[in-house]
Amino acid sequence: MLDLPNTTIIEGNAVRWGKAGNGPPLVALHGTPFSSQVWRRIVPQLADRRTIYYFDLVGYGLSEMREGQDVSLAVQNKTLAALFAEWGLERPDMLAHDFGGATALRAYYMNGLRYSSLTIFDAVALAPWGSALVQHVRQHEAAFSGMPDYMHRALLRAYLQTAAYNPLSEKALEIYSTPWLGPVGQPAFYRQIAQMDQKFTDEVEGRYGRMDCPVTVLWGRNDEWIPFEKGVALAALISDVDCIAVDDSGHLVQEDRPEIIVAAVLKRLNQA
Repeated sequence: MLDLPNTTIIEGNAVRWGKAGNGPPLVALHGTPFSSQVWRRIVPQLADRRTIYYFDLVGYGLSEMREGQDVSLAVQNKTLAALFAEWGLERPDMLAHDFGGATALRAYYMNGLRYSSLTIFDAVALAPWGSALVQHVRQHEAAFSGMPDYMHRALLRAYLQTAAYNPLSEKALEIYSTPWLGPVGQPAFYRQIAQMDQKFTDEVEGRYGRMDCPVTVLWGRNDEWIPFEKGVALAALISDVDCIAVDDSGHLVQEDRPEIIVAAVLKRLNQA
């Protein structure tokens, strides 16, 4: 497990973060409904080459969860910009997945953050997106938040499994489920789903263009959340190389094929 011993207050939200390794900086951004623990099998493989910064997005993982909190994509890029300032970073390497991908892109095109390289995969970036569950929760958030615990646990485990191509281990299911359990975690889970709004990618999608750093786009060939074709389209917009398909992987490449992520980042770092 990754350690997140530090807390920074950003626009009234307590954000938990940690760092590991030695060398130039690399920032890892997780997606929904996960936490920085998605990097627990990847950080140790990069720690001899980079100082890796990781944090739990606002409203996720160990970061603060509270009623009425804005946990939408609108606040996540502002949080990233604030953490860049906190950490004294200018052009770190970036590793981003899902909502973390959206956050990295919004921060680049809207906040002016700059990167030495970007490795992005299975990102929320191009319309349309949002599953049937997302649409249903947005209409009935209170009903879902008030479900009996056993029903919520069953739904959560089933939902998490759809992110992966291979069966998730009991340990992985526990790691990803735990933040979303109990009287604070359960409503927080449905809060973040209810606040998923395509307008936050629509407002930046028109700005996409070749980035001023090397960009590697990876995508699980068997992603049932965001199809591989979206990765092909994203790579055509922001990178000078084609999207790389990750075989035998769904949306959660960190569990299905973590070695592919490590290899892609190391290849990029070796070219620097």
